[in-house]
Amino acid sequence: MGVGEHTAERATERTAEQAEAATDGAAAPDEAMVTTAAASGTRYPIAPGYRVNVRTGPGTGYRIVRTLPYGQKIPIYCQKPGERVTGPYGTSNLWDNIANGQFVSDAYVYTGRDGYIAPRCD
Repeated sequence: MGVGEHTAERATERTAEQAEAATDGAAAPDEAMVTTAAASGTRYPIAPGYRVNVRTGPGTGYRIVRTLPYGQKIPIYCQKPGERVTGPYGTSNLWDNIANGQFVSDAYVYTGRDGYIAPRCD
């Protein structure tokens, strides 16, 4: 990919913990985190020092729509598996949908955890 995207703040971690506590065991922690992330309007930071390519699909073979500036924070509406990418936060095949038809590799976005933090894209 060449350009990065991945970072989440401590506030996000607190939100996830609060969601888990609020569910009182009614929902699995993963479900609570997904619901919280999608509904809260949380924005996740891109890895420091990286400008990230936004693509039309979940892979580096998709057309670049734009490039995010340094320090950008992004919403994650849903996530989709795709091409495996290595970035500052490890290697992942998850791609984050940040707007209609716009995806960034989760390996460059700090979400505070591995795996899904938002619903899967259709």
